[in-house]
Amino acid sequence: MLAWRSGICHNPAMHKLMIIAAAVSLVTAPAFANPADDRFDALSAKEWAWRQQSFQSEESNKGGIPRHLPDESLATQQARLATWTDTLKQLDAIRPADLSPGKQEDYGVYRAQIETLLDAQRFRDFEKPLNSDSSFWADLGYYARQPIRTEADARAMLSMMADIPRYFGQNTANMRAGLKRGFTPPRVTMKDRDQSIALVAEAKSPRDTLWFEPFAKLPAAIPAARQEALRGEAEALIRERIIPAYAGLLAFMRKDYLPHLREGLAAEGWPDGKAYYRAQIRAYTTLDLPPEEIHRIGLAEVAKIRAQMDAIMKEVKFQGDFPAFLHFLRTDPQFYVRTPQALLDRAAWTAKRFDGVAARWFGRMPRGRFGIVPVPADIAPYYTAGRGGQDRYLLNTYDLPSRPLFQLTALTLHESAPGHSWQTSMAAENEDRPDWRRYTYVSAYGEGWALYCEKLGVEMGLYDTPYERFGMLSYQMWRAARLVIDTGIHAKGWTREQGIAFLRDNSALSEHEITTEVDRYIGWPGQALSYYLGQLQIEKERARAEAALGERFDIRAFHDMVLSLGSVPLPVLTTRTDRFIAEGGKGPWPLPN
Repeated sequence: MLAWRSGICHNPAMHKLMIIAAAVSLVTAPAFANPADDRFDALSAKEWAWRQQSFQSEESNKGGIPRHLPDESLATQQARLATWTDTLKQLDAIRPADLSPGKQEDYGVYRAQIETLLDAQRFRDFEKPLNSDSSFWADLGYYARQPIRTEADARAMLSMMADIPRYFGQNTANMRAGLKRGFTPPRVTMKDRDQSIALVAEAKSPRDTLWFEPFAKLPAAIPAARQEALRGEAEALIRERIIPAYAGLLAFMRKDYLPHLREGLAAEGWPDGKAYYRAQIRAYTTLDLPPEEIHRIGLAEVAKIRAQMDAIMKEVKFQGDFPAFLHFLRTDPQFYVRTPQALLDRAAWTAKRFDGVAARWFGRMPRGRFGIVPVPADIAPYYTAGRGGQDRYLLNTYDLPSRPLFQLTALTLHESAPGHSWQTSMAAENEDRPDWRRYTYVSAYGEGWALYCEKLGVEMGLYDTPYERFGMLSYQMWRAARLVIDTGIHAKGWTREQGIAFLRDNSALSEHEITTEVDRYIGWPGQALSYYLGQLQIEKERARAEAALGERFDIRAFHDMVLSLGSVPLPVLTTRTDRFIAEGGKGPWPLPN
């Protein structure tokens, strides 16, 4: 997930359909001869405009600094429920068969978005705006680290900062309601998650907080006297409003919230838990599969990948059993760097190597670029190994003995190019799509594509050693094991220790990563299922197209077709592949010679 890039609110609905903070211009739907098309375009354009206003400010949608934070009050939550209920009712009145072929595809994508958003409101996900992986206050850090380029930016930042007490108060009220009905994260997953609040709440000086960082070095274009005045305003605002807001949140967390978190782990233990978990599965995988079937798929895939891992052990002539090989990988110094910069350098080298082969595998490439930056220190201890978005690849340099080089190529292909950074840029740059397709993120598609890219690295020749190929397989195993662990914990009564043992015994992940990952699955039900199920679907569609087209199949055209869709439910990918085959393997754009 791209939680750090999805805007500032930790609204769970938007973690399932994340609005990417990029340049958004709402386009008025053109008139068509088809009345059903006109009705659908008018409905989707109106709701999309309202959705932007509800979740984000105009400035944040344009990639800038917002002047205010989202309204998360109960009245707004009720308005969201009413709006999406009415939207779905209006969608029901439009027969897909009456739409033109292109609009039928749009209808399938849009309906899935509305159903997902509506489910989140029905189950009151907003009453649990945090988990072991992310939270509404930590997500604010994205904007706190935005550079100020103009005085207008500084003014916007100050306006947003002044809104923090109101924003924290609304989220706290929602959390109290969740606490009252037992809808909280499991206690075991939230250890020390209050520390990022304490860094601000207990700061000795406003200048020691993340909120002063943007003002510490203002651009020279702002006169020196104005710079000092802006710093003074920021300092006063942090002292008088922000530090007290964080202190209030910290007191609530430590006194009222954390001591009363639920002891159970399973999503099915929450109110209406079985239905809730099934809705989570639909939201993240875009498939309506029972947990038992997903568990079986996971066990079968784990066995298949394990056989491939055993083959690499033989290739390197390792003398010992599988646990001994994993111990060797986790402890041998040859697989680890000594400085954070060395890890960042290796990731940059891998990304640049991909640039050298990209034209053989893709016809169209995005104009957007990404940077590689370390995960901020305040969230790094419990953050994932990396996370990619449209403009940056966050690489975790905390605890270097848990960041093996043999997995870095797979991680980089997943998070940067041709994974998340490419996919989100390609979607945003495709002006043939409506904005609600260009700027939303569906986990099964996005994570499935990124995981597919890890494996594609073998075909692209980017894994230089058997150990790196094993690292790729370990990452494949990690995602396949998620199918087993997520369903095991949330539907089959597994303990946290069972989940940790299963991941430890089957992958080469470090102990630190194993525990943070399992806590993530416990606290974020269903999200972990999207990766491998999405990859399996993309591989299935590719194999189907290769078999049907034979020599006419061009991998560049297939990849362009997949990326041209934006982020879509998996059934839409299947329908588009049918058309790709029927059109003789023609991609959406002309291929270069």
